[in-house]
Amino acid sequence: MLRVAALGMFLYGLHDVVVGSADLIGAGTLEWWANVWRMLAGTTLLFAAVLVRVSMPGGLALAIAALLGLQSISLHNDPHFYGRLLLLPQVLRAVFSITLVGLAYLGWGMLGDEDSAARSSRMRGTPSDSDTP
Repeated sequence: MLRVAALGMFLYGLHDVVVGSADLIGAGTLEWWANVWRMLAGTTLLFAAVLVRVSMPGGLALAIAALLGLQSISLHNDPHFYGRLLLLPQVLRAVFSITLVGLAYLGWGMLGDEDSAARSSRMRGTPSDSDTP
C-alpha cells in the first residue's frame, strides 16, 4: 500500500509540475504566480512522495501539506478555466488525496508491524522472512 500511495503522490505531483510549467511557458491562461504556486506544490508533493516511500518521519505531514496546497490552487483555477467553481472535480480531487493519505498511513502501519515481527524473532534467535538473503 505504501508503494501505491507514494507512486500516486509522485504522479500527481509530476502532473501538476508539468501542467503548471506548460501553462507558464505556453498558453498562459492563469496568472504567473498561480502557475508557480502549482509547480511549487507539485514539487513539494514529489519530494514528499519519496519521503513517504522510505517512511521518513514527517513525510506524510509534508505530503498532506502539498496536497492541501494543490487543492487550494485548484479552487483558485476553476473559475479561470470554467467561469465558475465546479463541485464534482473538487470533491473527486479531495477524495483522491484522502485515499492517497489513507493508503500511505495504512502502509506505514503495516511496515511497522513487519519491523516489530522481525525484531522479536531476532531477539528469540529464530530467523524471519526478512532475515533470509
